[in-house]
Amino acid sequence: MSALEPRDAEVAAAPIVPPSELEGGVLRAPYRALSLGIVSVVLLIAFEATAVGTAMPVAARELNGVSLYAFGFSAYFTTSLFGMVLSGQWADRRGPLGPLATGIGAFAAGLVLSGTAQAMWMFILGRAVQGLGGGLVIVALYVVVSRAYPERLRPSILAAFAASWVVPSVVGPLVSGTVTEHLGWRWVFLGIPVLVAAPLALALPQIRRRAAGPVSDAPAGPFDRRRIRLALGISLGAGLLQYAGQELRWLSLLPAAVGAVVLVPAVLGLLPRGTYRAAQGLPSVVLLRGMAAGSFIAAESFVPLMLVTQRGLSPTMAGLSLAVGGATWALGSFVQSRPGMEPHRTRLMVVGMLLVAAAIATAPTVLIDAVPVWIVAVAWAFGCLGMGTVIGSTSVLLLRLSPPQDAGSNSAALQISDGLSNALLLAAGGAAFAALGGGMVDAHGSTEAGASHPGAFVAVFLPMAVVALVGAWVAARLKERAA
Repeated sequence: MSALEPRDAEVAAAPIVPPSELEGGVLRAPYRALSLGIVSVVLLIAFEATAVGTAMPVAARELNGVSLYAFGFSAYFTTSLFGMVLSGQWADRRGPLGPLATGIGAFAAGLVLSGTAQAMWMFILGRAVQGLGGGLVIVALYVVVSRAYPERLRPSILAAFAASWVVPSVVGPLVSGTVTEHLGWRWVFLGIPVLVAAPLALALPQIRRRAAGPVSDAPAGPFDRRRIRLALGISLGAGLLQYAGQELRWLSLLPAAVGAVVLVPAVLGLLPRGTYRAAQGLPSVVLLRGMAAGSFIAAESFVPLMLVTQRGLSPTMAGLSLAVGGATWALGSFVQSRPGMEPHRTRLMVVGMLLVAAAIATAPTVLIDAVPVWIVAVAWAFGCLGMGTVIGSTSVLLLRLSPPQDAGSNSAALQISDGLSNALLLAAGGAAFAALGGGMVDAHGSTEAGASHPGAFVAVFLPMAVVALVGAWVAARLKERAA
């Protein structure tokens, strides 16, 4: 018996799918409306996520809040962690329709609040509301996939989620820049809520028919208040650590210590038992997701800055050096979704993490003037290919290892691992960068005191490459075992 095969109880609890619905793919009846609706929701969220970075500097300057610039991003993250846990509990007990609809409503309300803000604190509040909605939506969508699609179609719909980020990652910054320049930064936020109505109208009736309500007829239990408290703890702890990482002063040790004290027990309580030691099965899947996402995103955040300050590229050209990665990420997700890849999924994830580690380690070679700058684009294309295989595969394995009644909580754990490691490794990388001579970046993307010291970039990339290598070892632990 494989270590990744579901237990007998999980098989018994799985939804019964009529034979007529096993024919075709996710874009054939009766899945077409549902697939188009939920993929369109992901597409719009992806576009907003890639576009907001372009509008943020202008918004911060206009609202006299450049000193609070980073909190425009961290506010979204900290509240999304709480939203993920709440969504998991809500979806497991009453079905994903409620958290999905509420999340999209909160996401849209946050966009409107930020787009109409007259002060930076109101803008940050809008981002926090938006993050709460985003956390509710992402977990609810995983539960929809778990309940509405048979197992053989899940890799395909998850690959479609990944593909939804391709076009936004390429054109999002360009469209956002054009809108910001000609219409104003506010329309980057105010334009998205109107567009959400169409996919909602398409998807919600199908979700109500296929995935609404609890898994069983037994009365839904109350929310687990302990998990809710832990969710608040993980959000507060992550926020304090992010704040401390931005302030390189002795006094910053106090919020860092408080953040760690609050965060550690919350993480241990919300992630599967054995995650920190890469225990077989679900714990390793959750840990691998965090290591992959955290190491890659933390490194990627410094690539444009390195190309601008060390090799003299314009911000636009530096950003375009990463654009091809959106296509290769989708390619990797497509490859892992093929039925013929199923017996090789573990090996595929190991290779994917090795590609991520190689890409991160290769990027700082452009600090040597003799190395052409296009090497970063090539390396990042391979790194994104690896990420596509790993992210898609961890999602597939999580749903396979989760009984229907636990799909929401386990999906929340996966997203918490993703988001938390992203923030913590970014904070650690940023602190190392600043401590070793990294320049202070202003709202225009330039440095206040000339080019940053090359060693500061090395201090970011090499540790992240090591994290990715350890991730390859964790992926290898998912190999099938004999009964």
